[in-house]
Amino acid sequence: MKTGIKVGDLMTRSFVWVSPETNLHECAKEMIKKRVGSLIIKEKDRLKGILTEKDILWAVVKKSDLTKIPAKDLMKRKVVTVKPNMDIVDALNRIKKKRVRRLPVVEKKRVIGMLTVNDILRIDPGLFELISETVKIKEQTEKLKKGKILEKKSGVCEECGQVEMLSKDNGLWVCGDCYSSK
Repeated sequence: MKTGIKVGDLMTRSFVWVSPETNLHECAKEMIKKRVGSLIIKEKDRLKGILTEKDILWAVVKKSDLTKIPAKDLMKRKVVTVKPNMDIVDALNRIKKKRVRRLPVVEKKRVIGMLTVNDILRIDPGLFELISETVKIKEQTEKLKKGKILEKKSGVCEECGQVEMLSKDNGLWVCGDCYSSK
């Protein structure tokens, strides 16, 4: 399902970034000042990595002096990115598949923006619900293709007690939510 809405339409163009040499103390101050949960690490408009609040929290616990640690020592170098012409549904699927909350937007090897789940929800909160249902349907279809779901019936889930369409899993009749949580 395509929406016709492109990543470039929703991305934040004024993303927060620092150079690889910036120390973690300055990075943390910048995140607090700009009220963001991550920083793009770039050099000459080229994406070098990403630093998140979790990374800095880890450094606070493990290291003593954040002023002596440059961002390049802690940043994630393998960053999941998107292109500005990608459909927003494809971007959401990438977010879910890669289990990330932020996607730098890259065009011709240059960082031009940042896309977050909040950017997507800002345009239409209902879009997220619609897309999550579509993803669930696709997952169930894939399971059917792989032969994981052999039987289906309507009834009471033996795990949570909900009344809905059930699938047999290891001898138990379970709803879609309980089946997908395994």
